[in-house]
Amino acid sequence: MSIVKGGCLCGTIRYEVNGPLGRADNCHCSMCRKQHGAAFATYADINPDDFTWVNGVDCINVYETASGAGWCFCGKCGSTLAGTTSGQVTSITLGAVDGDPCVKPESHIFIASKANWFEITDDVPKFKERQKWLVS
Repeated sequence: MSIVKGGCLCGTIRYEVNGPLGRADNCHCSMCRKQHGAAFATYADINPDDFTWVNGVDCINVYETASGAGWCFCGKCGSTLAGTTSGQVTSITLGAVDGDPCVKPESHIFIASKANWFEITDDVPKFKERQKWLVS
């Protein structure tokens, strides 16, 4: 098994995942759109025990919502690197991975709140929320 490595735009923060990446999704919720400044964010689930910050821990900022969901980002360049649940890193952004993460998005989630200016044109399954299948 290879180690997945990634980091921020300015190179200050680096991380490693020493284990398989889980399910990957394109998240269209309004919070991810605002966090990334894009139509959606792509995350892959990880086992928190497999995740290690390698460099730049002093520059990591975390924004956590009242529900316990949050985002880790670089305080220098603003790159979003990981998702958190109750303070633990539980997912990584695929855009910050070095090279091929060897997973592809399996679904579009939270499409009920997707940007109205963005059209999903692929055949990847769509969910109104995280678990509910959208019947077309």
